[in-house]
Amino acid sequence: MKILIKNGRLVDPASGLDQVGDLAITASRITALGNVSADFEPDRVIDATGLIVAPGLVDLAVRLREPGHEHEGMLESELAAAAAGGVTSVVCLPDTDPALDEPGLVEMLKLRARKLSRCRLFPLGALTRGLKGENLTEMAELHEAGCVGYSQAESPIKDTQVLQRAMQYASTFGYTVWLRPLDPWLGKGVAASGAVATRLGLSGVPVSAETIAIHTIVELVKVTGARVHLCRISSAAGVELVRQAKAQGLPITADVSINSLMLTDVDIGYFNSSMRVTPPLRQGRDRDALRAGLADGTLDALVSDHNPVSEDEKMLPFGEATPGATGVELLLSLAMKWSGADQQDQPAADKLRQALSVVTQGPVKVLGDALGSLTHSAGRLVAGGVADIVMFDPAARWQVQPSALVSQGKHTPFAFEATGFELAGRVRLTLVAGQVAHDAQDRAEA
Repeated sequence: MKILIKNGRLVDPASGLDQVGDLAITASRITALGNVSADFEPDRVIDATGLIVAPGLVDLAVRLREPGHEHEGMLESELAAAAAGGVTSVVCLPDTDPALDEPGLVEMLKLRARKLSRCRLFPLGALTRGLKGENLTEMAELHEAGCVGYSQAESPIKDTQVLQRAMQYASTFGYTVWLRPLDPWLGKGVAASGAVATRLGLSGVPVSAETIAIHTIVELVKVTGARVHLCRISSAAGVELVRQAKAQGLPITADVSINSLMLTDVDIGYFNSSMRVTPPLRQGRDRDALRAGLADGTLDALVSDHNPVSEDEKMLPFGEATPGATGVELLLSLAMKWSGADQQDQPAADKLRQALSVVTQGPVKVLGDALGSLTHSAGRLVAGGVADIVMFDPAARWQVQPSALVSQGKHTPFAFEATGFELAGRVRLTLVAGQVAHDAQDRAEA
């Protein structure tokens, strides 16, 4: 199908493009943008007047709950949720049931995702078998099956020698190791150490649980030369250590979740289990440092840390509730809120570019060559590039009502009744390879 998007505000952070114009799509590729030839004969014309036309978002932390929850249709619902949020590419973690430690599991997951045509799927393979931190997986075979990196998800490797060998293996083949920095002994609490956790009687996770792990990882990077992505930094001290590592020229990137970027431990309130997330919400000074680190490039990407949790798993005392929250549908709006792009109906170019950069250009930089043929066009609007596109209304204001979310997980810390947040930016249309993955009008009529 040939598609012509007319009169949209075309914004591409990677190239600095920000202008009102048209965009033409043919056979899943962008064939022209800005000025489209009068000879172009589209099969469908989309009026984007008043809307922003941007690269589809890339989310580096999404749990799809498959394999393990096929009977619940989790893959269908969560990829649909991603498309509803304007996300056209997701990186999924390997902590499924069973873990993604065999090529066959990875191939099956990618095949099911391709058939759904909702979103591009980039799996992380398990770094060790069963995520037990003991025996290394066959990374080369997992790479051939389609894995873009290797991770332990929330299961840190206790044996530093195993971690060193894993990083040596990865370095040999040029693979990236994705690690959530967490000391396994200090990180067993349920809330961030501090006055709030003490007052509520909750076991604490000190900042040192993150910084000790970062120190260890940095030293092993120096020894092995492995490329490492640090997942979901949560503290001011963690940001500073990442900044120092980058200043030394080490091959380290890092991200932060929407939860840590927008909320603090005070938001736990009276044991609100929707605020039970990992890493735990920290103090205001940590949140401020995370915001500054994302702004100055110390942190490369903003992620949703999407982890749908059922009602039964959340309706428990705070310390017993399963950590996790739904977030992929909120990523765009919260990025706009962070940058200040939510303050105007047509956001200023610098604030809008900043918001979009951390959910498009930044994540693509983290993925690098693992994207293969998409390396030079994912997260971009470029002639000849893949037509992964989001169209959204920056003037639309909305409140998060959990029951209205597409995801099967209805628990989110950003519910309006909990935070009072009014968000800007509503996705109207999402295209993946030039095909409609989400149309807000169709969903409203349904």
